[in-house]
Amino acid sequence: MNETHQKLIQLGTNILSASRNELYLSMRFLDLALSGLKYEMNLSSLYVGTDGEKILFNPRYLVQRYTSDRVLVNRAYLHMVLHCLFRHPFHLNDRDEELWHLACDIAVESIIDSLPSKAVHLVVSDKRNETYDMLRRELKVLSAEGIYRVLKEKNLDIQEFGKLQLEYWVDDHVFWEHKKDDDQNQDDQNDNQNDDQQQEQEQNEKQQQLEEKWTEIGEKTETNLETFSKDMGQEAGDLLQYLKVENRERYDYRQFLQKFVTLKEDMRVDDDAFDFIFYTYGLQMYGNLPLIEALEYKEVKKVEELVIAIDTSESCEGETVKRFLEETYAILSSSESFFHKVNIHIIQCDAAVQMDKKITSAEELALFMEDFELRGSGGTDFRPVFQYVDKLIEEKAFQNLKGLIYFTDGYGTFPKRRPNYDAAFVFYHEDYMDVNVPPWAMKLIIGKDDLEIKNREV
Repeated sequence: MNETHQKLIQLGTNILSASRNELYLSMRFLDLALSGLKYEMNLSSLYVGTDGEKILFNPRYLVQRYTSDRVLVNRAYLHMVLHCLFRHPFHLNDRDEELWHLACDIAVESIIDSLPSKAVHLVVSDKRNETYDMLRRELKVLSAEGIYRVLKEKNLDIQEFGKLQLEYWVDDHVFWEHKKDDDQNQDDQNDNQNDDQQQEQEQNEKQQQLEEKWTEIGEKTETNLETFSKDMGQEAGDLLQYLKVENRERYDYRQFLQKFVTLKEDMRVDDDAFDFIFYTYGLQMYGNLPLIEALEYKEVKKVEELVIAIDTSESCEGETVKRFLEETYAILSSSESFFHKVNIHIIQCDAAVQMDKKITSAEELALFMEDFELRGSGGTDFRPVFQYVDKLIEEKAFQNLKGLIYFTDGYGTFPKRRPNYDAAFVFYHEDYMDVNVPPWAMKLIIGKDDLEIKNREV
């Protein structure tokens, strides 16, 4: 390494260290996050960027920005830290890559623009204010996921999309997770397939480790903000609310429903205990006389008895309720989820029970979904449903009720005592704000993005 190269590394490192120190003095609640990235010179980019482990910088770009206004470097540093804090580089999934990157940039810049600190303060442009106003009409919290959904629904033309990219561009996302095109995937399969697979596996493991690291930093940062909220709440701007959204416990609703399945013998061949070789050999040798009879029973876990309660009060929108039922239907209608005969009650309730529909088969569930109509629009009281279900149990309407799932916006009166079956409240909050529930109840908080119906084999 020659002397010039060393000087460039030292120059870039000094600029980034000075920026980190200035941010720390005004935002002590971000101490862990600000210390979470190393520095490395990387000339493959003309700018700066992060891979979740390091800030990779081009020294020429840093010097130009620092000489122009060191606030620009401070904002870029914080911009990259917030990307990591919210795990943006690791959550591309099946999204449109350019649109996702834009949504992430808007999300973190909206937080930085809300901070009163002189270290990052710049006058917010009219274009940004216009964009924030538009998004806040649709979203309570400007999360990257929510912004992505809104922008996708608006189907921006190329010119408007380009203006937004230019307005919010700060760092180079070339070091983030990226999709491979079909041609590249084919080349990988044909050339050095084993080496490529091993390299991809190592990269995935590294990304998982980095995501876990930033998840832990995010949770600790949220705790710091909540602990010292009175002193630094205003200094943190919208950061605490955003962290609550990103740090919420995320559950796969399909896995959540597994809490309400029943282990029972089902009329089906037990493939694990059945020897097809001897069975077919007997048929070949003796006509229709198999050597071993097929086992007709197998213990499987499926939904047998369940209550699904729907809050139909005015605060719960009909379209949201329908999306929840569609998601539940998509899971339950799977052949792997249903016994041949089931006993599922779908109850609509506001301050009183409005309707109870009994479902005994997958076919009946399909018919119910076709003719679904929301009933009730009064206040919310959870107690009538539990009283009604207790009465059904007394009347022997259930033999082995596994549990009750109550879909609601969360604003209602809970029963004081624990029922004799499991109970879970699925709360719909677009801002993912927490809800206190009785200690005997399970809780799942979901937002609009979590109710998007995905393509499934049913």
